Amino acid sequence: MSGDTPYRTDLPPLRTGAPKPRSTSGVPGGALPATVFAAYRRAESELARTAPGCRLRWQLLAAIGQVESGQARGGRVTPDGRTVTPILGPRLTGGAFAVVRDTDGGAYDGDAVYDRAVGPMQFIPSTWAHWGADGNGDGRTDPDNVYDAALAAGRYLCAGGRDLSDPAELDRAILGYNRSEAYLRTVRAWYDYYLTGHRVVPDRRAEARDRTEPSRPQTPKPAPKPSDDRKPGPGPSRTPSTPPAAPSPSRTPDAPKASQTPLVPLPEPTLTLPGGILPDPDPLTSNG
Repeated sequence: MSGDTPYRTDLPPLRTGAPKPRSTSGVPGGALPATVFAAYRRAESELARTAPGCRLRWQLLAAIGQVESGQARGGRVTPDGRTVTPILGPRLTGGAFAVVRDTDGGAYDGDAVYDRAVGPMQFIPSTWAHWGADGNGDGRTDPDNVYDAALAAGRYLCAGGRDLSDPAELDRAILGYNRSEAYLRTVRAWYDYYLTGHRVVPDRRAEARDRTEPSRPQTPKPAPKPSDDRKPGPGPSRTPSTPPAAPSPSRTPDAPKASQTPLVPLPEPTLTLPGGILPDPDPLTSNG
């Protein structure tokens, strides 16, 4: 899936009454940015319709999204789900990583020599070519869009008629993302964490507005440096570039309503949250 690229190795915070520590991604540890959360829920709903036997739960996508990109770097996404800046893994040149020579002409990862994992769910371009999906109904399949990436990841996890309610099938699906027992343990820890509760916080849109969105050329250009906020894992790596800025999606994602003051400063949110935004010290929302 991702070329066995590096991943985040931090584990979920303890469930205590104390305020949650802030992570390097800029959001409280374990919190879910609103748009990212909405993307996971929409993917779960779509797969419940198209692959009901898979029994995919959004919490699995959240666990993988946390480990792969820190929930799109703490929700640095536009209202339609596109990452503000590319999330790219290292060049897959061998050594610590797999050897994956260019398969997309640099269209997704900006590298016309070697592939790199791309986007919030860290697809290598050749995998995206097979599993890419349009999760927000805008007519495009974009690995840098969290709605598209979440749905594609769900389809990949459900491949082969898997039933993810079976623990053995669940483990096989996760190992299909990254062939590492340590990776499996980390994802399962986050999965269990989200199954017992979650908090939704606003996206980091204030920061996004202060910066000019980088151009996302279709033609190859020298590969950018991989992000350095990820600890190397036991396998190969990833990184996205990006096609041209996407127009507003044709339909608005289902999202929760904010009932309280956001935890981080930002402009008027364009999404509503299903459960409500809880401040750091408050108890977690039960997942039922």
